[in-house]
Amino acid sequence: MSLNHSDETHRNLLARVPGVTGRDLPEWFEALEAGPSFLRFDDRVRWLRDEHGLAHGHATAIVHEHDLRRAARSFR
Repeated sequence: MSLNHSDETHRNLLARVPGVTGRDLPEWFEALEAGPSFLRFDDRVRWLRDEHGLAHGHATAIVHEHDLRRAARSFR
């Protein structure tokens, strides 16, 4: 899925995640990995929003960054 925001906005959202949520990105990545095994991007975003009360933009940025990092690991 393509993001509706720019790379700069993505980076800004990620930078604000710890202050807004009280949890660092690695903690959110662990939550995604321990949570339901949704395959669709939108389902994982919806789960973060519903289960953890995140704003849509922050949930989208977390899921997208998690996917990017997971893909980078698989190609090494």
